[in-house]
Amino acid sequence: MILVWLKFAFSAAILVVAAIKLAEYGDVIAVRTKISGMFIGLILLAGATSLPEFLTTINSISIGEPDLAAGNMFGSNMVNMLLLGLTDLMSRTTRVLRKVAHRHALSGAISVFLIGLATFFIMADIETKIGWVGIDSLIILSAYIIGMRIIQHSANPAPVRDDQPISSDFPSLKKGIIGFSIATLALVLIMPLLVSTSNEIATLTGLGTGFIGTALVALITSLPELVTTITAIRLGVFDLAIGNLFGSNMFNIFSLALADFFMTEGRFLGTISQDFVMVGLIGLIMTGMALIGNLAKIERKIFFIEIDAVLLIIVYFLGMFLIFSKGIGV
Repeated sequence: MILVWLKFAFSAAILVVAAIKLAEYGDVIAVRTKISGMFIGLILLAGATSLPEFLTTINSISIGEPDLAAGNMFGSNMVNMLLLGLTDLMSRTTRVLRKVAHRHALSGAISVFLIGLATFFIMADIETKIGWVGIDSLIILSAYIIGMRIIQHSANPAPVRDDQPISSDFPSLKKGIIGFSIATLALVLIMPLLVSTSNEIATLTGLGTGFIGTALVALITSLPELVTTITAIRLGVFDLAIGNLFGSNMFNIFSLALADFFMTEGRFLGTISQDFVMVGLIGLIMTGMALIGNLAKIERKIFFIEIDAVLLIIVYFLGMFLIFSKGIGV
């Protein structure tokens, strides 16, 4: 029992270190290429920090535990919005969400659409396939690609750093790409250990793999998002931070559909228990709350506490309580 938790803690620690480096080198790439921090956050950083969720899904399919994958993906969406609330509370000097709100309204709206689309297809259980891949997964993949194209054409260019000139000792683009690649590889290599130990923990505790995926694995695989977001805020690259979280929600749904290509027997979305629709809807509600909170112009504070950020945190824990009380994935 102790050995299992030690292996889990070790894999989580590797995730944290790799995530810190992802944020640092993602900033280097954004600065050196002069690409908007928002777009780097939505594409490069979100894709890299969401690799743990995607690799967990692939490993879950290989061991015959689709509910672990579903719990991880939908649970990660909830965790990402929890992190959005936490990072906003942690930043006392800058109202992070308001600062970049309008530049991320579209990505937040597309996140809501994709989560809603995925939960709909799980409930609809459409059997139509092209080859071995479900038509539902192909529609989600197409929606993600179209959404990213819309963001690319609609986004207003924004400086990567708001007030910091590039210093002479700032890393080169080559160093940024190499560092980012190494950190990404570390995530890829550590994920099988994380998935196997999570499955062991589910067995030892008597909790189902679905609930472990929603609670424990989703929290751990979202550590890269947490660490990279905090690191990006400390670097002053707020677009990178918020783009990472909304982008990760989008990439999670993209990964859920992409996983269908790795499941040769049956449709992946068709094997997921419909109980996880509730998990998906809680993530959708939280993403909608974050989007509304970002766009609202009224400052809602009690002393120094941001009400919308606190509400995101409260809804997350109420949602987890509801999931456990309903026995979803247990």
